[in-house]
Amino acid sequence: MADTALTAPPRSPLSHAAARLAAATRTSGGAVRLAELPFLTQLDIRLDAKGAAADAIGLALDLRLPLEPNTVVRAGQLTALWLGPDEWLLVAPPGSERDLESRIRAAAGDEPVSVTDVSAQRTTLLVAGPRARDLLAHGCALDLHPRAFTTGRCAQTTLGRTQVVLIARDEPASGFWILVRSSFAGYLTDWLLDAATEYL
Repeated sequence: MADTALTAPPRSPLSHAAARLAAATRTSGGAVRLAELPFLTQLDIRLDAKGAAADAIGLALDLRLPLEPNTVVRAGQLTALWLGPDEWLLVAPPGSERDLESRIRAAAGDEPVSVTDVSAQRTTLLVAGPRARDLLAHGCALDLHPRAFTTGRCAQTTLGRTQVVLIARDEPASGFWILVRSSFAGYLTDWLLDAATEYL
């Protein structure tokens, strides 16, 4: 019987664009930084925010799930995003999905909880630098002023007519994460590079 195991290394949705993103970063003279953060673990979690499972999972992960709409909580290498009253997205380092799912299910016990690995659904783009907000404002209807969309905030929105999850990172210098469906990642990257020509 033939060996059908996959032997090729994984390829990110934007591996073909890495050189262009790096070139735009260099050419901007520090105004913007663009890069893909490939293969981040992304787990969609559904549960009753007021139930016992929410507290138990928070203790197991050493990370309380955020209860305020459109907020982010970060602890160590884990980031939890509020997506809805009973839905969160847990973002973690590549390859940690099985361990995290196991810990979440064990902590929930008999409480109803849904954990879905959506890591392959999206990739992540980093947009940072002093002109990052200006760049994103070209194609996002949100008020991205630091008073309105500050660190620790997230939003499901559109950027360049593409549905994304936008995250303001912990420190202003850390910029933004853009979680975009893999099938739209190439288009959004082209859009960002085109919009960034103003700073190149």
